[in-house]
Amino acid sequence: MEYFEVEGGHKLHGEILPQGAKNEALQILSAVILTEEEIIIDNVPEILDVLRLINILKKLGVEVSRIQEGKYSFISKNLNEEYLNSPVYLKDAASLRGSIMLVGALLSRLGYAIMPKPGGDKIGRRRLDTHFLGIQKLGANFIYDSENQIYRVSNNGSLTGNYILLDEASVTGTANIILSSVFAKGTTTIFNAACEPYVQQLCKMLVTMGAKIEGIGSNLLHITGVNRLNGTFHKIQSDMIEIGSFIAMAAMTQSPLIIKNAYPDQLGIIPYIFQKLGIKLQLETDKIIVPEQDIYEIETFIDGSILTVSDHTWPGFTPDLISVALVLATQAKGTVLIHQKMFESRLFFVDKLIDMGAQIILCDPHRATVIGLARNHPLKGISMTSPDIRAGVAMLIAAMSAQGKSKIFNIEQIDRGYMKIDERLNALGAKIERKTSSNN
Repeated sequence: MEYFEVEGGHKLHGEILPQGAKNEALQILSAVILTEEEIIIDNVPEILDVLRLINILKKLGVEVSRIQEGKYSFISKNLNEEYLNSPVYLKDAASLRGSIMLVGALLSRLGYAIMPKPGGDKIGRRRLDTHFLGIQKLGANFIYDSENQIYRVSNNGSLTGNYILLDEASVTGTANIILSSVFAKGTTTIFNAACEPYVQQLCKMLVTMGAKIEGIGSNLLHITGVNRLNGTFHKIQSDMIEIGSFIAMAAMTQSPLIIKNAYPDQLGIIPYIFQKLGIKLQLETDKIIVPEQDIYEIETFIDGSILTVSDHTWPGFTPDLISVALVLATQAKGTVLIHQKMFESRLFFVDKLIDMGAQIILCDPHRATVIGLARNHPLKGISMTSPDIRAGVAMLIAAMSAQGKSKIFNIEQIDRGYMKIDERLNALGAKIERKTSSNN
C-alpha cells in the first residue's frame, strides 16, 4: 500500500496549473454515450475515479482514444449490452460513486439502466432518491433489489417530459435527470435544480450537441426533447476544489504562489470565504496570486461575533472545501465555527489535526470550532490515514506546514481526486515522497 511521507516546513514558489474539474468530468464523460458521433473532451483530469469511468466506457463498447495528456476522443456507435448485464459491470460500477451518472445516459440511449449501489467517500448518508424519483416522473419504471443492492430503471418504450420539483438541489441528481430528459417527448421542467458550474457545463455541452435547454445557470431548467444528438468538442473547466486547496497550501506554508487558469469569476463565493479567513488574494482575469503572508487573521461578523463558515448549494460555499477551510483556520489568528451541513462524517478527521497540536472542539458530527494558533504553536508531524478525498488533501496541507515528518496512509483516496499531486507540488518546492508499505 502506498503512503506519503511529507517533510513539513518547505515553502512553495512559482506557478501551478489546476487540473480539469473532477465532478464535471464524471458528468461529461457519461454524456458521450448519448450520440454515435465523435466527441472530443479536453482538460480531462487523469485521476483514479475518472480513469475508472473511462475504463467502464471502454468495456461498454465506447471507442476511446487518448489524443494527448488530458485530451480524449469518444465514439459510442455500438454499446456492449452483454457487459452491461454482467457481474463484471456491477463490480466495476460499484468501485466509484461517479458511475451513478451513467444511469440517465444509458436510459436515454438504451431504454434501460442497471446500477449497483455506488462506492466513493465514506462521508455519511448520500441518498439517491432524488435521482430516481425525478426519473420516475418522466415515466420510467424503477425497481430496487435490496438483497443485491442493485437499481434497475427502464423507460417503458419512451419517456415523457414532466414538471419535476426536486426535494433537494442535488448536483448529480439534476445532471441525471437532464441526461434522462434530452430525448423525452415534450418539455421537462426541473425546479430547484442544482446550478453548480458542473451542471452548467454539462448543459452547455449538450446544447452544442443539439439539445434544447433553457435556464442554464438558474434553478429552473426547461429541457425540450430532441430525436438525436451530434458530436462536439468540449473543454472541462479548471477544478475549483484544487484551486481552493492550492490557496490554502500557499497560506499555510507562508508561500507566494500563482494559480493559473483559475478564472475567479467562475469560482462563486470561494475567494470571498478565503479572504474572510484572512488570506490576501490578488484576483486577476485568469489567475489568482497568493502573496507570501506571515500571519492571516480571521474576520468576525459585523457585530463582533465569531465567524461561521458553512457549506451550501451553489453559489454558496462548496462542501468539498470545508475540510480545507478547517485546516487553514488552525494556524490563523482568531476563531471560526466550521459547519458542515451536508455530510455527517466529513469532520471526523479532526482528531488527527488535534494530535498534530491544533486546537479544535468537535461540537457534533456537523460542527467544529477552530481556535487559530497564529503560528505560535506550529503543528507537528504525525502518522495518519486519509478517510476520504477532501480530508486527505486537508491532511496533506497540514503535513506540509508542520514541523518534522508526517506519514499519510490510504493515499488512494487523494489520488482519486488530485492528479499527480506529489509530483506537481514537489516541482514547487514541497518535500513529498511516495512510498510503499507492506504493513499498512
